[in-house]
Amino acid sequence: QVQLVESGGGSVQPGGSLRLSCSASGFDLEYYAIGWFRQVPGKEREGVASIRPRDYQTYYSDSVRGRFTISKDFSANTIYLQMNNLRPEDTAVYLCGMIVLSPVQEIAPMRWREYDDWGQGTQVTVSS
Repeated sequence: QVQLVESGGGSVQPGGSLRLSCSASGFDLEYYAIGWFRQVPGKEREGVASIRPRDYQTYYSDSVRGRFTISKDFSANTIYLQMNNLRPEDTAVYLCGMIVLSPVQEIAPMRWREYDDWGQGTQVTVSS
């Protein structure tokens, strides 16, 4: 059974940093990706970054490219999202999701409906 557990959310001032963690367990796949999404009430779930561990391919949305970095600790089976230079518009619930890929499937664009499993989410608030 796939289990994804997020942690690391909190409240920061604009310009601050946070590192989110997504601990993944319960699966043994070669072709998959882990994506970080964010959800604001009344808005569509937005994909911000994803990683394909098989070849370390990464993807970032335009809204976070250059500020966020996604990475994977293979020994801990944990995906990190380092978020720097945070802005008030980054405020959201951040969720990690897992998508099973075909061997030729790309990790972008990130369509949340195609993801197979989700964590419970962690709140990030950016405010002065």
